[in-house]
Amino acid sequence: MAHTSALDIRSLSLLYRNDKLEAPKDPPLSGVSSVHNDRIGLFRGDITTLSVDAIVNAANTSLLGGGGVDGAIHRAAGPKLRAECRTLGGCHTGLSKITDAYNLPCKKVIHTVGPVYDDINPAKSEAALRSCYKSSLELAVQNGLKTIAFSAISTGVYGYPSRGAAHVACDTVRKFMDSGHGEKLEKVIFVTFELKDVQAYNSIIPRHFPPAPIAKNEATQERTTDAETNTGQVPDVSATGTASR
Repeated sequence: MAHTSALDIRSLSLLYRNDKLEAPKDPPLSGVSSVHNDRIGLFRGDITTLSVDAIVNAANTSLLGGGGVDGAIHRAAGPKLRAECRTLGGCHTGLSKITDAYNLPCKKVIHTVGPVYDDINPAKSEAALRSCYKSSLELAVQNGLKTIAFSAISTGVYGYPSRGAAHVACDTVRKFMDSGHGEKLEKVIFVTFELKDVQAYNSIIPRHFPPAPIAKNEATQERTTDAETNTGQVPDVSATGTASR
C-alpha cells in the first residue's frame, strides 16, 4: 500500500489557490485569519497510510481496539500495538495517550477517547471533544513531533454531528496554533473519510482558516496538481471498515 507523507498533503493555501476549497459562504468567525493556512492540511483517505510523525486514533476507553478507525489502526499496526496499550491502564474520555506505531508508516500513535454525543447536554460533549484535540496536540509537542494527523473524532458510532465536531476540531487547533506551543508544529492535518465528514470540513474549515487575499501576479501562476490525484482513489468505506468512531 502506498504511503503519503506530510509534504504530499496539500495545505489549505494550495487548496484555495487551486479552487479545491471555496471561500466561506458564511462570514469567517471573528478574529480568524489565514496566518496558519500553510501549516494546515486536509486529506480524504485512509489515515493508516500516512507517513507523518503521529496519527490520532479515535480510541475507546480500553485502548485495546474496536471498530471503525480504531480497529483499522490496530490491524495495520499489528499485535504489538495492542500489547503496549495493555500496559497503559486505559484512558478517560477527553484525554490522550501515546504509543509507538509498529507496522504503521507513522512514528507514533496518539490515542484519544472521544465523547459519546449527549444531545441533552451538548456542552459536556463539546468540552470533552475539545479536550481530545488539545491533549493530543500537547502530547505531540511534548514528544517533539512536528506533523500530526487527526481522524474525525466521535463522528461515527459515537454520534457527534459532523458539522459540530468539525467546528470544535478547527477552533481548538486554531487556538493551539495561535499559542506559543503551536509554533513547534509544522503541519496539522484533518483527515476525512466518510462523505458527511468531507462535506462538514469543507464548509467549516473556511470559517476558521479563511483564504488569504490573492495578489494579481499570483493569479497567473501555474496551478499545482490536485491533492486527490496524488493520493489515489479513496477506498470504499464499507470495504475498509475505517469509519470514524
